[in-house]
Amino acid sequence: MGNLFVVEGLVRSHVVATDTALLKSKGNVWHRSSIKEGIVPCSGIDTDARWGYSHTKKWIFGYKLHIICSTDVPTIVSLSAYVTTANVSDKPIYSDVVSCLSPKTLKKIHYMVADPGFSSKKLYDLSMKRGFQLVCPVKRYKNTSVERLRLVDFYESTLGQVIYSKRRISIEPLIEHIKSVFRIDPVP
Repeated sequence: MGNLFVVEGLVRSHVVATDTALLKSKGNVWHRSSIKEGIVPCSGIDTDARWGYSHTKKWIFGYKLHIICSTDVPTIVSLSAYVTTANVSDKPIYSDVVSCLSPKTLKKIHYMVADPGFSSKKLYDLSMKRGFQLVCPVKRYKNTSVERLRLVDFYESTLGQVIYSKRRISIEPLIEHIKSVFRIDPVP
């Protein structure tokens, strides 16, 4: 549906944002030792869910929502979404979430904004292959490569900061809205 919004010109997709959200599973948790042994100690355990860690929520037993959205206020729409168990890292799924975008939407994207968890050479290269630039907070280190220094310089530039600031007003509120409207935290 989000791709249709882009094709029809209802939202712009020059700058899009991606993020993930841990979604707690409803009911009892399944402890790691029991998972490893294949023992379900009581009823009401979601045996498909897994443990995942977030710096803000700490350990969560459940799932992870991976999402890409438009960033132009006031119409923020989801363009792509993917759900995994909570233990799946953001980086390996990035390609799958991007692949869910229609070719017409992909052609219009210039920048993909993401948090520091998405900062990796592999994802920067994948994004460039798809025709857009991944913009993440990037730090400068003593022996930083020239290629990475270009990413640092762009992120620290005025344009880079304007582009990155769109993340805070788009993807983060959208995730909270989706969780609220569809009552998916905890996941039924």
